[in-house]
Amino acid sequence: MDKLKTPLRIPPEFSNYAEEKQIFEHYERMLEALLIERPSDPLSFLAAYLERAENEVHRIIVYGPPASGQHTISKLIARKLRAVHVQPRRILDEGSSPQAKEWQESGKEITPSMWAELIQCRLKQSDCTAKGWVLEGFPWTRLQALELQAKGVIPHHFVHLSAPDVVLIERYAGKRIDSVTGDVYHLIFNPAPNAEIADRLVKEAGGEEANLMCKLELYHRHSKDLLACYGSVAKKFNADQPLNDILSQVQGFLCTRQRSVAPHTPRVLLLGPIGSGRSLHAAQLARKYRLVDVDCSQLIKQTLVSGSKMAEQMKPFYEKKMLIPDDMVMQCLTKRLSQLDCTSRGWVLHGYPLNRDQAELLANVGYKPNRVIFMNVLEDTVKERLTLRRLDPVTGQRYHMLLKPPLSQEISERLVTHPHDTEEHVTEAYGAYQAYIEELMDYYKSAQHVNADQDPLTVAECIESILVNPLPKQPAA
Repeated sequence: MDKLKTPLRIPPEFSNYAEEKQIFEHYERMLEALLIERPSDPLSFLAAYLERAENEVHRIIVYGPPASGQHTISKLIARKLRAVHVQPRRILDEGSSPQAKEWQESGKEITPSMWAELIQCRLKQSDCTAKGWVLEGFPWTRLQALELQAKGVIPHHFVHLSAPDVVLIERYAGKRIDSVTGDVYHLIFNPAPNAEIADRLVKEAGGEEANLMCKLELYHRHSKDLLACYGSVAKKFNADQPLNDILSQVQGFLCTRQRSVAPHTPRVLLLGPIGSGRSLHAAQLARKYRLVDVDCSQLIKQTLVSGSKMAEQMKPFYEKKMLIPDDMVMQCLTKRLSQLDCTSRGWVLHGYPLNRDQAELLANVGYKPNRVIFMNVLEDTVKERLTLRRLDPVTGQRYHMLLKPPLSQEISERLVTHPHDTEEHVTEAYGAYQAYIEELMDYYKSAQHVNADQDPLTVAECIESILVNPLPKQPAA
């Protein structure tokens, strides 16, 4: 064969290395830092940036109306993530900006640029850069948000707490402050843990209802424009529910990642028992996202009829109904997955691996999936789906005695059952999958699970959401 016509094969290690080492994400962060700092010598700045051990830390803003629980949620999140809890008023009280302190004492309103400079200086300190930060209750207006963004203070997550005004007024009436620690309590919903703390609780300065109504008015006036500044990273939470429920929802949100602009080649692995719908959903993904549908069983059949040397080696095993050795199957897969369409468009693999040894073998030759999806379904559902399938030997039409019955008695009488759809074969195949499911789950620790015992459209939506969204971060222990 002319070597110019030989199919182009690209080593899988290229894309694997870029994804594992987050090469494109590093470029993205470097460019972001460069545009924010705007140094006079960009090359020296980038060299110094690379020399620093930059870890991805949490950058969170918690925002909401008064009495929505900003302080409590911020404190608990910071404690959970071991991040720094930053409060604007505390920064001001520490006197880090004499000019801002002087303006406040003279009755003047601190300008958005002053606030942004105060916040920026605090967040650049070593504890915030090393541990991350949770900024409580700031900004309050769109101008303040824009000033923060101009200073390079850009959060990864913006937590928006919301509750009806009636609930907020009720909460505000019972709100108390610890005069020593500054912690927030409530006479009914969050009482002091002991008598000593209860004795030193005081009302918040300016805690009258009229003052609350003024704060609520300001919140409603500015919230819409402010949220527009953080639309891509903001999420709204109902604060009118138990604290543990809010905290659980917020923590789930903080585990999500932003979509990266880095090039992404999907390498999808669908795992599931017989009758879980792997072939159906693999074909849908391939059609919608232009992926290459790689069905291992079909690939083996194509190889057997190709007349190649590999076909001659595989035929004795196939004719004796024995399992084809893993090294032969891997040669077929390697040849297919290394072709240009798979490396450039991505692939969705199903029917392999069947156990941990095969999964390790697949990874060792460089084909590591970046999305692993387990399609879970009960054995009774699988039997209902498969044992009731029938085939018309005359027309080739497929039927299902429950979901798609034949239209006439004549058709019904000539229907036959495929040998693979007998109850004995289905039970055996399902049991074979379950025998290795635990070791596969242990190997693919970042895999996602989908309930395949649902409507096909619902299952497809779940699979697509896993495919297009970044994988969630593993929550901190």
